[in-house]
Amino acid sequence: MQLRFQLTAVATLCLSLAAPGLAALIPPGTQLHATQTIIRNNGSEPETLDPAVAESVGANNITRDLFEGLTANDSDGKLVPGVAESWKQTNPTTWVFKLRPNAKWSNGDPVTAEDFLFGIRRFVDPKTASTYAATFGSFLLNGKDIVAGKKPSSAIGVKVIDKLTLEVQTAFPVTFLPNLMVNNNLGPVHKASLEKNGKDWTKPGKLVSNGAYVLKDWQVNNRVVIEKNPQYWDAANVQLTKVTYLPIEDGYADVKLYESGENEWVYQLPPGTYEKYKVQYPKEIRNAPMLGLRYYSYQVQNPAFKDVRVRKALSMVLDRDILSQRVTADGQAPSYSVMVQGVDGADVTPYEWATWPMDKKVAEAKKLLLEAGVKPGSKFVFSYNTSEYHKKMAIFAASEWKSKLGLNIETESMEFKVLLKKRHDGDFQMARNGWISDYNDATSFLALIRCDSDQNNNFNCNRAAEDLINQGTQSSDPAKRRALLTQASKMIMDDYPIIPLVQYSLPRLVKSYVGGYSLQNSQDRFRSKDLFIIKH
Repeated sequence: MQLRFQLTAVATLCLSLAAPGLAALIPPGTQLHATQTIIRNNGSEPETLDPAVAESVGANNITRDLFEGLTANDSDGKLVPGVAESWKQTNPTTWVFKLRPNAKWSNGDPVTAEDFLFGIRRFVDPKTASTYAATFGSFLLNGKDIVAGKKPSSAIGVKVIDKLTLEVQTAFPVTFLPNLMVNNNLGPVHKASLEKNGKDWTKPGKLVSNGAYVLKDWQVNNRVVIEKNPQYWDAANVQLTKVTYLPIEDGYADVKLYESGENEWVYQLPPGTYEKYKVQYPKEIRNAPMLGLRYYSYQVQNPAFKDVRVRKALSMVLDRDILSQRVTADGQAPSYSVMVQGVDGADVTPYEWATWPMDKKVAEAKKLLLEAGVKPGSKFVFSYNTSEYHKKMAIFAASEWKSKLGLNIETESMEFKVLLKKRHDGDFQMARNGWISDYNDATSFLALIRCDSDQNNNFNCNRAAEDLINQGTQSSDPAKRRALLTQASKMIMDDYPIIPLVQYSLPRLVKSYVGGYSLQNSQDRFRSKDLFIIKH
């Protein structure tokens, strides 16, 4: 075991030293366009640009450009150095990161280990109220107790060794810690500008960031504009000088802007249109499987869904094959587990009824509802965010529940940030949800369904399964860890806190002259510093 640990540590260190982390790898002979700017749709209005509390994909897309953590992902999704130019694991629960000496804030101040210490302490502080604090904080020494208010944020297992050296201690062996530190929730914050500007510190003209870009303009529900940061350590290799993010939620409006030349990157094609646009724009269509899950959440504390038999019945009768092949029709695979294909650390364990013929599923579901006292004609409320994609999926689900079980579904649509709050507050019965992994490990998906997780909008808790997860994460034996996490995920999913639907892919259109876009990026994390505009 000791030998295996030493080899892992050396391999990790070698990887970090070998990967340059430089921007925009331009193929030889490529001619660049004179104007290096891009307009891309981001899918929704960002709820914040504060990296500690950013939650949505849209917000994180932008903060990934504005801020840089210890590590980062390149255009293929591979781990590369960020502010840390190298790192090593000194024992099973201790990591040491060496910061690059030329990293600067956008105002010219040097980025130091103190900035990371301040940022991480602020992130786990209950006063910050980050919805990721318990999720990521639990990996760090004392993080769980700090988030729960039992210890001060100064107790977090992060220590400044010197100006350019940061030590991170974990609560248990976390072999994927460098991948976890990619997330800017665990990144640096410029303390002086935050304290000077208070709640306005993320506004244009006041935000001091350390990423490849600076915030130029933010017009709510209109656009966010960022421009190249001349102080960035790798600015010489950053090609795009300006990026405009649009907050368009309507997929059809998104495509219309794309076709008119007012948008160069469709966030997501409307359901059922993938094959059409694949034929119409063969050189611009982009689609690949992702480490992500589309699912619906039950509020299991709500009187309507306290009975597991009701939750099971509704999940059983949804025909995922029709959903994936005819409704979304964009290459997403049916899902019957919280785990998705390709995730490390646990096996996908679908429900035993997944392969039953539909008439058998319906008969069993009707029996479960009868036993639970739910009569035909009973009404349930389903909440989703404004989007033709989610609307079409909701209509399909409501039709399934009506035609097969005689249930009436009232749907309500709202802005995404409103839905986020509604889910966090538990103010719903059923709600649309989705998850793209923050790092490739089973614990990222378990965060959706485990006790005390700030990503658990279902309000379920299985303490027996929680014990298995804790045993698994404490284990240094990969096979034992995998078995325990697999067992725990199946145990929780047998409580039916969510309805897994399909594994994510993101079918979109991207102009053929946008270089640096990779179909290997299974988490859909694209830094603008890795993109460039080809002469056209």
